[in-house]
Amino acid sequence: MTIQRSITVIGAAILAAAVSLIAAAPTFWTVSTQADLLKGDVEDLSIDSDGRMFPGPSASLLAETAAPFLWTVVGGPDGTLWAGSGNEGQVLKIGKDGKLSTFFDAPELEVHALASAPNGGLYVGTSPGGKIYQVAADGTAKTFFDPDDKYIWALAVDKSGNVFAATGDKGVIYKITPDGQGTRFYKTNAGNVVSLAFTKTGELIAGTESPGRVFRIDRAGKAFVLLDSPFREIHALRLADDGTIYAVAVNGAQGGDSRPTTDAPAPAEAPARAPVPSVSTEITAIAVMDNPVGGANTPQAPRPSRRGGKGTIYRIRPDGLWDAMWDSGDDAPYDLVIEPGGSLLIGTGTEGKIFRISGDPARATLLARAAAKQVTALLREPSGRIVGAASNPGKLFALSPSAARRGTYESDVRDAGTVASWGVIRWRANAGAGEVTVYTRSGNTATPDDTWSPWSKAYSNAGGEQIVSPNARYLQWRAVLSMNGAQQPVLTSVTTAYLPRNLRPEISSITVQPAGAVFQRPFSTGELEIAGFDDNTSDGRAQSQASSSGGGQSGGHQGVGLGRAVELAGDGARRRARERELRHRQHGAADRGPTRERRRLADENRVRRARRAVFRAACRVFAGRQPLARHLSEGRHPRLAA
Repeated sequence: MTIQRSITVIGAAILAAAVSLIAAAPTFWTVSTQADLLKGDVEDLSIDSDGRMFPGPSASLLAETAAPFLWTVVGGPDGTLWAGSGNEGQVLKIGKDGKLSTFFDAPELEVHALASAPNGGLYVGTSPGGKIYQVAADGTAKTFFDPDDKYIWALAVDKSGNVFAATGDKGVIYKITPDGQGTRFYKTNAGNVVSLAFTKTGELIAGTESPGRVFRIDRAGKAFVLLDSPFREIHALRLADDGTIYAVAVNGAQGGDSRPTTDAPAPAEAPARAPVPSVSTEITAIAVMDNPVGGANTPQAPRPSRRGGKGTIYRIRPDGLWDAMWDSGDDAPYDLVIEPGGSLLIGTGTEGKIFRISGDPARATLLARAAAKQVTALLREPSGRIVGAASNPGKLFALSPSAARRGTYESDVRDAGTVASWGVIRWRANAGAGEVTVYTRSGNTATPDDTWSPWSKAYSNAGGEQIVSPNARYLQWRAVLSMNGAQQPVLTSVTTAYLPRNLRPEISSITVQPAGAVFQRPFSTGELEIAGFDDNTSDGRAQSQASSSGGGQSGGHQGVGLGRAVELAGDGARRRARERELRHRQHGAADRGPTRERRRLADENRVRRARRAVFRAACRVFAGRQPLARHLSEGRHPRLAA
């Protein structure tokens, strides 16, 4: 076979390799981390930071209201609950018997703030319109304080019975005496004061919006900033028994909130207060600078940009040192309660998740999930029961003190890309016989609907069972954990195998190169580079760097392509043969015919060996699947003919 035919075969193979002919291979879908498990739907199960799933407390429904939003909840000493709602401005009462009734109906649209009043009554802060009502235990109401501000965001009552009101949109905190006489207590430079709390020593802790700061204000009205966060709002504040302050910081204005922003005029009527949207930001640098000797002023480090997550829980210690305890990621935090052991329960949106934060460093466990979009308020009753208020839709629920006996998890939908043949499903669990069962279903729509197959029979063999759901593009599995004894079952991972169907090959592009194109650069370091790119050399340097570092040596075969290397090998052998023949003739050796013939044959053999060596190098390049940037020309090259 001539070299022309051989290289033509290589060119045809390379052109065929440009077509995608990769066959489908078995694929394994494994769900084993907390991030993977949080993509699914969970009911009465908890998921810890190590990706272990086990029975958790159940969220039992206390009351389902007609209101889309429940903003706040307070409890009475006898177990009665009151919840502030929107968009109808009602205070709902849930009695000890679980009966739901309307306790107070305000003229305003939203009730964002509630606080206990004397003799079993309530202080009710409404928006927009900015009024505080005092509602007696029998439901009779009167206007307690009517400031010029438009929004009442939070209320707090001190030991003397004075009511402190956090307002917007001027960022003023008012102090109202028990007889309803109000005065300006402190004016912040923020747009809104949104959260209040008292320390054991009677100091007021306030959280603001635009910017998100935490203030400590003494009895005389002197303020000190404890935290200047990169977030927009300090949505909630809670104080532990040791004086530690926990602050819920969120990014962005409340979506659909009745609260205006400082850089835009307030709307005429406020829509409902809804979840917090995210703002994509990151901290680019933190500068730590020492003051030089002599007291010279140093440039102030720039304020860090807003965080990329939707929220963070800050911990401010009694000595003033603070740290970001937990970043909520894609979940917007709304409220928290402190458990007796020091762990935190965080209510979030937009999927109604309740996390437990514990340990140092803090680790998050998905404790439960409410049947609503947002968990907007949490309350710990004296009995230890956790009560939550949810929005979209408006519900009141309670977490059971013990783990549920049965929990269900539905995985995220897996897209195989095309119709697939399902293989084996297996899982790892620490459980007794029958405590973990798995089911599957499949369909050809991205969202499960009535066109999907029904849930399969229960798979009970953790070592693996053949999936019986029909072949389709999408697959979903369900796990059911049941407690048959005192020990909780724990599920750690689930793996499914499937084989996508082969598809027809697709030719993405065809490139026709001119005759004599360069296909592969020569070897210099043993590592191949993509040919056909002028800014590359065989040793990975730019062309300008290679030429400058070569010391002006531009001769030889540097930069010569594969085809040209074959030409030069043949030309050199022929030139040397002609030179030897000329020398023999000059010295009278023309009559040595047999010797001259042997030398001619030897020269031809050397040419053939040189061609074969270059050809084998090209074959090794192709067999090693090195990328070739240009295809071999289909035309006959006159310098490569045998």
